[in-house]
Amino acid sequence: MYPWNMEQIEAIKSLSAMAHDGRLTLLRVLIVAGEKGVGAGDLSVKAGVPTTTASAQLAALSHADLVTSTRQGRAVTYYANYTHLNQLMAFLLRDCCQGHKDVCANLLECM
Repeated sequence: MYPWNMEQIEAIKSLSAMAHDGRLTLLRVLIVAGEKGVGAGDLSVKAGVPTTTASAQLAALSHADLVTSTRQGRAVTYYANYTHLNQLMAFLLRDCCQGHKDVCANLLECM
């Protein structure tokens, strides 16, 4: 019926991963960074999260498919997984407002 294939259990996993101050902060820094991503050390500093804590929090976000990473030698760069984030938002909004798009129109003003 819907073009999205995100299952409710995946949404719960993603929302649960974001339901933590440090993890949400890290994810928001990555979202702002865009496609260039952020190196692990810089990410920790920008988010104000200790490196060891950031590592554990990023593992949780990665497990929930909210972030991805690439490694070049010892350097790790993290990225927001925009495809997954889009699917999550679509899942949350697809039944919004009982099909009355004018009710949800203010969501687009955020952009």
